[in-house]
Amino acid sequence: MRIVVKVGSSTLAHATGQMNIRRVERLCKVMSDLKNAGHEMVLVSSGAIAMGVGKLRLKERPRDIPTKQATAAVGQCELMYTYDKLFSEYNHTVAQILLTGSDVDHAERRQHFRNTLFRLLELGALPVINENDTVATDEIVIGDNDTLAAIVTREIQADLLILLSDIDGLYTADPRKDAEAALIPLVEALTPEIMALGGGNGSSLGTGGMATKLRAAQIATEAGADMIIANGENPDILYDILDGRPAGTRFIGRRAKP
Repeated sequence: MRIVVKVGSSTLAHATGQMNIRRVERLCKVMSDLKNAGHEMVLVSSGAIAMGVGKLRLKERPRDIPTKQATAAVGQCELMYTYDKLFSEYNHTVAQILLTGSDVDHAERRQHFRNTLFRLLELGALPVINENDTVATDEIVIGDNDTLAAIVTREIQADLLILLSDIDGLYTADPRKDAEAALIPLVEALTPEIMALGGGNGSSLGTGGMATKLRAAQIATEAGADMIIANGENPDILYDILDGRPAGTRFIGRRAKP
């Protein structure tokens, strides 16, 4: 299978902004093992700004654009250094790709991106993709890596998109506010009722929320891929997903009829 895994800032970092070392190490180990099993793996990783917050010892996520860009520049170095070190321990080579909105909106640039990504997979590399927060001012404000991961899934015709977040999946209501909220294990169609379950932003370290995940589900499923929202607290959940065990919420892709 060709699998895109998106990991959010809240999964990568502690609430302090400092890296959650144990979790990141486990994520890289599990993804390496799945790659060894023959799957093509692509990682869409948030965390540049969050890592920069920790590295620069800032008290909170910055709000002004220049500081966000500077923080992302520092954090991206930390992020890629960590991925390179950890994946190398399992004999896998990573490749960094930083994208802006124009890279996927402009037809020629999008084709160059696709060509590069396909070639990296052919060469056995593990692409690590993020938005280029250092230069893309609009993307920092309105962009999110849930949508980016779905676009990547569509462009490389991946079989499965997995969004690892700090929530177990899609619920009938916000579980942080409603004790009777129930997990929805399977979504076969993105009805208006399902789309209405999207809320606002997620954690203080990230930019996404359930609304961005549902928009990602639209993009991925329309391209024919299944999408799963699962809790990234324990990266071993990737094994459960690939083994067909219940995990999070699965959105069924709209596959072309024969």
